[in-house]
Amino acid sequence: MIQIATFISQEILLPRLKSAGVLVVYDPACRYRDLCLGLKTATLPVIDASTGSIESREDGVEALRAFGKPNTKIQGILVYVPAKAPVNDEEKQRDPFSVYGACGGVFPEGDGDEYRSLCLKAKPDHGTEIRRVFEADPNPAFSVIDAIGGGGGWPTLQSLLGTDSARGLLEALLVPTEAQKDWLNGQEAWVPEAKALFQTCLGLSLKTKGKKWSSVADELWRFVLVSEFSYDLPVALPDALTLVPMGPPEARPVIEDLCARLRDSHQNQPVYIERAEAIEVDYELPRHCAGIVDLGVRDTFPFEERSFLAQAAIALQREDLDKARDIIARRTGSVWAGKGENQAQWQVIQASLSLIETCDDLRRQLGDHTKTQEALVDFYVGHLREADRLHREFEQAVVNCLDMDDTMEEAVALARKRYGALAAEVQACFIRHLEISGWPLSGRLANTDVFDKLVSPRLQEGGKKTALILIDALRYELGVALEKQLSEDSRVALQPSCGQMPSVTPVGMASLLPGAGTDLRLVTKGDGVAVMLGEVVLGNVAQRMEVLRKAYGARFQEMALENFTKKKPKLATTTEFLVLRSNTMDSHMESDPETALGHVITMLRKIRAAVHRLKSLDFDHVLIATDHGFHLNPRPEAGDVCQKPSGNWANLHERCLLGCGSGDASNYVLSAADLGIRGDFEQVAGPKGLVAYRANTPYFHGGASLQELIVPVIEVFLDGPKDATRKPLQVSLNYRRGATRITTRLPVIEVSVSTEDLFSQSEEVAVQLEAHDKKGNVVGEPKPGGVVDPATGTINLHHGQAAQVTLKMVPEFEGTFVVKALDPATLTVYCTLKLETDYMDSM
Repeated sequence: MIQIATFISQEILLPRLKSAGVLVVYDPACRYRDLCLGLKTATLPVIDASTGSIESREDGVEALRAFGKPNTKIQGILVYVPAKAPVNDEEKQRDPFSVYGACGGVFPEGDGDEYRSLCLKAKPDHGTEIRRVFEADPNPAFSVIDAIGGGGGWPTLQSLLGTDSARGLLEALLVPTEAQKDWLNGQEAWVPEAKALFQTCLGLSLKTKGKKWSSVADELWRFVLVSEFSYDLPVALPDALTLVPMGPPEARPVIEDLCARLRDSHQNQPVYIERAEAIEVDYELPRHCAGIVDLGVRDTFPFEERSFLAQAAIALQREDLDKARDIIARRTGSVWAGKGENQAQWQVIQASLSLIETCDDLRRQLGDHTKTQEALVDFYVGHLREADRLHREFEQAVVNCLDMDDTMEEAVALARKRYGALAAEVQACFIRHLEISGWPLSGRLANTDVFDKLVSPRLQEGGKKTALILIDALRYELGVALEKQLSEDSRVALQPSCGQMPSVTPVGMASLLPGAGTDLRLVTKGDGVAVMLGEVVLGNVAQRMEVLRKAYGARFQEMALENFTKKKPKLATTTEFLVLRSNTMDSHMESDPETALGHVITMLRKIRAAVHRLKSLDFDHVLIATDHGFHLNPRPEAGDVCQKPSGNWANLHERCLLGCGSGDASNYVLSAADLGIRGDFEQVAGPKGLVAYRANTPYFHGGASLQELIVPVIEVFLDGPKDATRKPLQVSLNYRRGATRITTRLPVIEVSVSTEDLFSQSEEVAVQLEAHDKKGNVVGEPKPGGVVDPATGTINLHHGQAAQVTLKMVPEFEGTFVVKALDPATLTVYCTLKLETDYMDSM
């Protein structure tokens, strides 16, 4: 082993001297004098200030002159000063040798040059012993340090395990390969070396009499994990654990580093989890530590992660956002957060915090954007819609979480309250301006003009093919998410549009037809309302499509979006204008809003797949539009309902009345003409707040709010190369080191991506994951959060990256299934993984 004096001179002083040219060594303890003098050669003068100040100064000046001459043989100057290095300017002025340090460098410089730090660098495998020596003597002689580890290492272990470092040996003994495990169990020569290694590096006196790897590893795992747990615990260990063997304080850096490496290693994580879970059970740690609130910051055992989750929820409940943020940040990479059930709960906490913070920030900014309706709309388009997005993702996280205690429920309630407060404040401002300015906004794009301004001009160009995708209830924040997704493949332009009032499907979809800006009317039909375009009644999809068929004849074709993406579309050779339509999202929201949030992700995927297919069919332009947006209130309370105003009203929807009457504190009543509504009705009424005329309405539209009336219009320009090849991508899937049966409805799948294209290895790529049964039905999808985009459901990874992704299985499904990794744009399959359910419970 290298001696400490040799290490300091060869590895520390000489490299710095070579770099700086002049080096001043300050040594008040006179520890390094002989070492420095031993470096003196004909080309390296050493100025020894301990022999006398005047003589040494003269020697230094002479050496400096010689060093500065052309073609000098002097390679550097080392100045040894047996005093403390000057710190401030006054001390430097008194020190005759500080000028040499200014010309070159000084030693020691920083904490890394402390004697103890140098000893630890020289013998990293013996840190525990070195720290023990320094505890007893802060200035041990070189001979004492040299004696540490003087036994020559652990040759048998080093030869077998293929590593020279003690930490590498310890890690290999904890998680050996199968070949190493067979060798360890096949002989006993390594056991004495292992005992010496454990004593030297960890302070562990091995108690087991067993000579096999399994018995040694069992004791080593218990010692290492319990030691890390005790180091990290801010309070005293429970009495029941005080007699459990654990490492001395000097071994803490080695043990903590070893545990961190085991947890961070993708290969070793499964073994670590298995061992930690077993040790936790053996020592009954949750029971013995039940009274301890703060368990530290490390992730040694799984029950600690439950404690951190509770702390984060309590911090949110108490509105201590800084503490909650700190806990979440520390838990992001936790080995225990990879468990599906745990991920779901942490995602609720993270989503709650994000929603609360964003709502607080937006409320602080809101006052600067409320002077006009235009300013408020611009603020919504640029910033406020983020609250809607985070709220939707938050509610989706809540639905995905199968188990929440009272503390988490209270944190969830706080997040809903914060969003509700912001939404109510914005709504009050919006209605106030609506009563003054009317609707739609002057000078802004309106849905009634979308076809004539953005679609019709394209259809007038000969030889061009245009598609119009009509999606029911695609509110603006979803348009932003979709635009981001589509821009990965094509040139995309997103702009906000003023939706037509009343914000219901029959009116909104009719407003997207040609001539709607002048000819759209609402007329009396019995006790109800009919939508007309000129003299044509538009009561259903077929009638709306007939308007386009009459206008464009053989050039026009239409079909359901789902059919277009699921089957190979059959388009007529004369088709130049294709309409794809879907009301799936709105239908699911109306019938089952709690589970419908998952269909939002599916819809965005289908739109992207449709756009890609349109490009392959030589379409040049795609326009995506919607009839209206929506508002979510998944947990309506007793007061979340509005009484209708007095008057003679036709009930068009749960948030809109047509007729005549008078407003009140809860309802606006405005001129139909002021709200852009032509026809038989004089006035329009609706709730001022974000409530409906029917109680317990968790999802609604039809009324007046930014969420309902500001809608996206997305243009996709498919003028890029039609035959562009996608970069080669390799995707692999794995479940629990090759297991084929899942025992939970939230299994964690390992997804990794790589590419042979050197130019794209730094790019982020998206992968779509789906579990299909034998009939091709989707029975499992990724749970949003982490690398899974909450808006699109795609998994976003960099090349060479692997991630743990939780699949949320359909609760009712049991049997064999195939997990497929798909290209989100083309839906081609990268790879598959066949699995089978083996749930512990039965549905």
